[in-house]
Amino acid sequence: MSVPAADATAAAADGRLDCLVVGAGPAGLTAATYFARFHRDVVVVDAGRSRARWIPTSHNCPGFPFGVAGPALLRKLHEQATNYGARIVEDTITSLRRDGADFIAGSASGARWRARHVLLATGIVDRLPPIADIEQAIAAGVVRLCAVCDGYEASDERIAVYGPIAEAISHAVFLRTFSRRVTAIASDDATADPAALALAARARVEVLPRPAHLRHDAARCLVAWPEGSGGIETREFDTVYPVLGGDAQATLATALGARVDDNGELLVDEKQQTSVDGLYAIGDVVSALNQISVAVGHAAIAATAIHNRLPHNFREMS
Repeated sequence: MSVPAADATAAAADGRLDCLVVGAGPAGLTAATYFARFHRDVVVVDAGRSRARWIPTSHNCPGFPFGVAGPALLRKLHEQATNYGARIVEDTITSLRRDGADFIAGSASGARWRARHVLLATGIVDRLPPIADIEQAIAAGVVRLCAVCDGYEASDERIAVYGPIAEAISHAVFLRTFSRRVTAIASDDATADPAALALAARARVEVLPRPAHLRHDAARCLVAWPEGSGGIETREFDTVYPVLGGDAQATLATALGARVDDNGELLVDEKQQTSVDGLYAIGDVVSALNQISVAVGHAAIAATAIHNRLPHNFREMS
């Protein structure tokens, strides 16, 4: 189980943490397991908003041939980390600053931690379409958030991709791998450029204008257009993929000067270190493919790199 912030603070009160991990999604929890097995003094602080919680069932996660739900995967990773002694705190880090060679982090509860290194596993927040009861739609698979993860599960379904028209067409073409019936639906009134329309035509992707509203009945999504939209009224789709982007949770790092890409995601080196010395980042907050397997790999690389740059923690001679 997670521990209260006060208890974790007390546990580290005699000195600096080797590393503070921010976020307990698949990346942060994997890092916690590595650190605990390296016998390092680490605290994980988690706000409880991992993107993985949205996953109804993933069949794309290595080691789960029959699939695994996001919440169940998080529980397993949490149990694995805490079984080795990892301390996981339910709280939200609200500030991060340098103090000499160390980092000082403050939380919403008022707790503070001093750490030699910080590992950010803060993820992104998806921008979601204007559909009532969106969580139910995601749980039912009517709205899906990752075509790489679950395009296979949408094979031969009636698929719609909803977003700015250029992005919608690009993602719809990707999804033609999985279905012959893929439609790109504009989320705004912008007009697609000729190159995007030509790509859609080659891929046999239908392109539709901005609808009046979207709704779902837990079995399908119904998309309606106003009268006068070229004879289109209401269409039914088995799955809708929104491609509205996401907001990288990188402000703790950018406040320290860390570099980001055009999407606001953190740029890191081959050991997952940001442009700020001692500040590392893993998972979806990093400029990379947003996949659980990638996040887990990031965690292994970063935790090992941090362990190797820390002072040796030799076992005492008997």
